[in-house]
Amino acid sequence: MEWLYMWMPIAGMQIFWPGLVLIGFSVGTIGGFFGMGGAWMVTPGLNILGFPMAFAIGTDMAHIAGKSMISTMRHSKFGNVDYKLGVVMLAGTMVGIEIGAQLIMHLERLGVVGSVVRWVYVGFLALIAAMVFYDYYKAVQNKNKGIKGEHGTEGITWYKTLHKINIPPMMHFKHAGFTCSAWLPITVSLATGILAGFLGIGGGLLRMPALVYLIGTPTHIAVGTDLFEVMISGLYGAFTYAIKGRIELVAVFVMLTGAAIGAQIGTVATKYAKGYGIRIAFGIAVLCCMISIILKQYGFDTLSAVLILGTISLICLYIIKIMFVGAAQELRDKKANSAKAF
Repeated sequence: MEWLYMWMPIAGMQIFWPGLVLIGFSVGTIGGFFGMGGAWMVTPGLNILGFPMAFAIGTDMAHIAGKSMISTMRHSKFGNVDYKLGVVMLAGTMVGIEIGAQLIMHLERLGVVGSVVRWVYVGFLALIAAMVFYDYYKAVQNKNKGIKGEHGTEGITWYKTLHKINIPPMMHFKHAGFTCSAWLPITVSLATGILAGFLGIGGGLLRMPALVYLIGTPTHIAVGTDLFEVMISGLYGAFTYAIKGRIELVAVFVMLTGAAIGAQIGTVATKYAKGYGIRIAFGIAVLCCMISIILKQYGFDTLSAVLILGTISLICLYIIKIMFVGAAQELRDKKANSAKAF
């Protein structure tokens, strides 16, 4: 079965290449659907396949840069990107990524980078999953009580309090439909930038929920705007990790082959999915990823690989189903409307 393994010249090791293709396609699909580079699964996935953690992070950053370009252009056509908001967040993102990357280099010199990054991953994944499911619980309660917000039935509405902060300059974001202090998105982007540089995730793991819950961006706009940020942070992250010699370019190109197709599918599927459908599926994916990292930490490598690859495959099938069912319904509606017109 040697033909199933590919030599990675920079990392100096053999890697199971079908796993790379599956990760690329699945993360392209999932990233386009959830509005994240999907890299919160790529770094653990590459590490589970055998890459040292620093190489997994650097390779992931280069991969998400290319993939997110495809998804951002697609979302832009649907009007889902608030470029003004994205540009304002760039300053904090760049500073944060460099801080995170320097922390990784320090931990690598100490010889503890793998273990520390895995446990930080577990902590953040647990936090995000708890926030997503709590938000859903609150939204169901509010819906039953007949309480509706400006974006429909909502759960967590922290952004309403944060929008009251009047520290100049105040900025209006037309596409997202709100006005707030420019320091709010800058602060959020600094925090997610540090996370991106430290975990190699483009920041989307925390930024997409932050755009919705802290900044008040509608879900579909948050998806597109986050992908724009992921693209920029990925390009900068790839640059800084390339300088440090921690990117395996062969793996990047193998994953991008699958990601180019998957990103188109995931982006189109968001057109037919409801906001809370996206968030619940995201929460389930996060929980499964968290469990796989814990399994890897305690030496259950095979079980960990099966869980993460199986999870992303099933979620991809779910997203593909949404796309086909939604597209079929849209065609039926168009035919019905055409029949009524005549």
